Amino acid sequence: MKPIHRFSPILAATAVALCAAAAAPAARAVPIQTTLSPAAHESPRLHVGARGVQVYQCRARPGGHAWTLVAPEADLFDSDGRLVGSHGAGPSWRFVDGRRVTARLKARADAPRPDDIPWLLLETRTQWPGEGRTGTHGRLTSIQRIHTRGGAAPAAGCDTATAGSTVRVPYTAEYVLYGH
Repeated sequence: MKPIHRFSPILAATAVALCAAAAAPAARAVPIQTTLSPAAHESPRLHVGARGVQVYQCRARPGGHAWTLVAPEADLFDSDGRLVGSHGAGPSWRFVDGRRVTARLKARADAPRPDDIPWLLLETRTQWPGEGRTGTHGRLTSIQRIHTRGGAAPAAGCDTATAGSTVRVPYTAEYVLYGH
């Protein structure tokens, strides 16, 4: 199938700027809703910036067609801009120390801007320390996705003619991993 969206120079420049903005996490002034707060006994273990894409496919739904999230594909960076892992389907996070984590949605809130993917609180489901290591993050219990930019499904362009097509929408985010 042919992709249905082609990036204009303006869109391409915007995508590059969005990706560059998440090379490392930065302090933001936007408050985080209390529904996205981890439990009181959890403390931050790791704060990473994500830069990648949200992959959507045009699929038939009752009453028409809609863009459906297939998976995120993102690299994770520490505050010094070093690659520390990746984020993908599941959702899952893989770290260079061998740690792997999967999670499930616990709470969500709309992002402050309509073209940004929602902010999330996820509860970890499984963890693998990797190759006999205990990992550097301890036991992880919750993951926040905050300060997102981009990544929202296209508003239009999904119909019978484009069914099965995929689009890759650039996004950046911050992930805060909590544990006890």
